[in-house]
Amino acid sequence: MKRDVAPADDSPKVFDLRAPAGAERLDLFLAGQDLGLTRSQLRRLINEGHVLLNGRAAKGSQRVRTGDLVSLSVPAPRPSKMEPQWMPLTVVFQDDELVVIDKPAGLSVHPGPGHPDHTLVNALLALCPGIQGIGGEIRPGIVHRLDKDTSGLMMVAKSHAAHLDLSAQIKDRRVTKGYLALVSGVMGQDSGMIDAPVARDPRNRKRMAVVVGGREARTRYRVVQTLDGWSLLELYLETGRTHQIRVHLANLGHPLYGDGVYGRASHSLNRHFLHAHHLGFRHPSTGEEVEFRSELPPELALVLDELSSAKAKR
Repeated sequence: MKRDVAPADDSPKVFDLRAPAGAERLDLFLAGQDLGLTRSQLRRLINEGHVLLNGRAAKGSQRVRTGDLVSLSVPAPRPSKMEPQWMPLTVVFQDDELVVIDKPAGLSVHPGPGHPDHTLVNALLALCPGIQGIGGEIRPGIVHRLDKDTSGLMMVAKSHAAHLDLSAQIKDRRVTKGYLALVSGVMGQDSGMIDAPVARDPRNRKRMAVVVGGREARTRYRVVQTLDGWSLLELYLETGRTHQIRVHLANLGHPLYGDGVYGRASHSLNRHFLHAHHLGFRHPSTGEEVEFRSELPPELALVLDELSSAKAKR
């Protein structure tokens, strides 16, 4: 199979691929090549006319047959239109491929309605200018998210190869994501698996809910401590649905402390009690298994101290 790639990093990359024996759809043929591109990226390139089949623009559904020439042109990354904005970030680890940060509560990961700037992405563009265009213009470098009011560990890709590799690890469920959460009440069991599908709440599209026919969602938990009518849990995600932990626990009747969306807001804490304290994955370039841990931030540790004091006085 012939493959020519333009060497310059700041110019389009061109792949010329000669189809071997057999016949299959163009999109499936490209997905089976080692091009360093995700299926969604390939789909977008096909739709934008960057893929030619025997010299002509083609659709993803067209058949590629023995001897056909497929030419793929990958444009140079487009700079993000978002502005770098310096803000203090706790960097846990950083090298040429990725950065692991300990995100504070109250910081949105990327721009959206109500927060057009001053997001984690803006801060990352100031910290790591090279992530411009990595994985897309709107969410450069981002391979997974944390809710605005969830604190803790996040990994961010600094190269296209790292973005592809880390995204694949998440898809294949090879990334360890552990959380600490304080929930209302006492759990019926000291440990267990919550297996309940999650989707948009049909009664309120701004929320998620356990919905029959929703996307599969599984959360493992164990009780770490019980405190004056509350339970401190350690949880590990087997899937990564939006608001998964919050929805699963609220559905069981144990909403998070301070969760004004799925439970009740707190007068003493202006966020929900959920912290991503454990992150493990395979380093995209070395293949080494790495893991990181984060202590509870002061405002969450204070809640536990106050509940412990109240329990001791009873």
